[in-house]
Amino acid sequence: MTTQTTPAFRYAAVTFDCADPQELAAFYGELLGHPVLFSTDDFVLLGKEGAAGLGFTRIAGYRPPTWPDPARAKQAHIELGVDDLAEAEQRLLELGAVKPEFQPGEGRWTVLLDPAGHPFCITTLA
Repeated sequence: MTTQTTPAFRYAAVTFDCADPQELAAFYGELLGHPVLFSTDDFVLLGKEGAAGLGFTRIAGYRPPTWPDPARAKQAHIELGVDDLAEAEQRLLELGAVKPEFQPGEGRWTVLLDPAGHPFCITTLA
């Protein structure tokens, strides 16, 4: 009699395509407080030992999303919880984020673009 086992899966990381992985890793590393776990010219992984990470990989000819224009859809985005929307927005803009004119959150959240053009949201935790 054979026993079939199911492999265990765990969330390890999400990786973003970009033109410059070091630049994007510096942005997210600063805002999340995550150190570089692994780095090459074409890939950087941020995280903390034992926790899920965030990776950035160089793509030749990378073209950023054009959100909210659907010409090159966002495909995915990260949600970040914050205590104070205005304070978090200011800090992220200082780090190199850009605030697009279109804001669908009606004050509940703010959409920003990272230095590679990926949309991400900040929202209050309360």
